[in-house]
Amino acid sequence: MIKGYSLVLVVLLAAAAPAFAQAPPPAGQPAQSVPWSSLSADQQKLLGKFGSSWNTLPPERQQALARGSDRWLGMSSEQRGQAQQRFQRFHALPPEQRDALRERWQKFQSLPPQQQSAVRQNFRKFKQLPQEQRQMLRQRWQSASPAQRQQMIERARQQQQIRRMQPPAMRGQGAMHGAPHASPPPRPRR
Repeated sequence: MIKGYSLVLVVLLAAAAPAFAQAPPPAGQPAQSVPWSSLSADQQKLLGKFGSSWNTLPPERQQALARGSDRWLGMSSEQRGQAQQRFQRFHALPPEQRDALRERWQKFQSLPPQQQSAVRQNFRKFKQLPQEQRQMLRQRWQSASPAQRQQMIERARQQQQIRRMQPPAMRGQGAMHGAPHASPPPRPRR
């Protein structure tokens, strides 16, 4: 079973996935414009509709378009199809949900690189779980009160500290790997 803290971060990352291309530059760093001439010929072709007005776009938008076009050109046709589906699902959401996802993504970006890496690793673990277990974990998280969510996070932090103190050979042995744990997490009351 994924620990509560990991689940929180996994859910945040999963929910924010459609907003990746919407991310602004890191806070505190002024955005610099991207000269049209610095884009590859393929990027210029892809972004052709922006060509005549490129210099009027805000630097943040230029950077987002340059990054997005670079990623797009590096994707396989299957990956492009998946990205288009995510984009469509994201834009089909009500504005409040899109804003919430952007906020979650910004929270993720504000994490130190080590924590971002842990989030990504937990996300991969979460995606490997059977669909039923993922749904059960999502439902448990969504039905938990803020206080219960905080308890899940604190419990996971404590378990993480315990794992850090274990000898390297013992690390990674937990509920995700079939080892029993002291007690199951409490089920949220309805």
